[in-house]
Amino acid sequence: MAALAVTPIGHLETPWSTPGDCPRNGRQPDPAPECRAVVVPAFRDGLLGLEGFSHLILLYWMHRAPTPALRFTPPFDREERGIFATRAPFRPNPVALSVVRFHGFAAPGVLRVTNLDCASGTPLLDIKPYLPTTDAEPEASLGWLAPHATPRVKGSAG
Repeated sequence: MAALAVTPIGHLETPWSTPGDCPRNGRQPDPAPECRAVVVPAFRDGLLGLEGFSHLILLYWMHRAPTPALRFTPPFDREERGIFATRAPFRPNPVALSVVRFHGFAAPGVLRVTNLDCASGTPLLDIKPYLPTTDAEPEASLGWLAPHATPRVKGSAG
């Protein structure tokens, strides 16, 4: 297969300086800290019309993730699992996705968000509006992760 070129559109600012400091997922911290998605000037025109969305999908590149492993035993499980059956960061292509709550703009090109789970400085690849009519699957099953699911914080809609 041919190599792909990916151009970051900005970076993420969070309270966590290293991957080891990050929560297992962005819904664990209570209260969720405010983070920022900083879009570089060349891509800021793409933010037009983002106001009014309550949630966004952020795609980012976990550039500081450990070496990829195709099989491993998760720290909270006894069985070995394949990387594609987990949400672990050490993937062949360390692309991450988070559904975040959007709290508006702090400045031009600076989005205020909560529910991120990455180290500060992580390259931002893309932003998409979250559409509950398209992106939510209320009937989805959690597979082997069901007993390990992170409960929703009471009163949190995301």
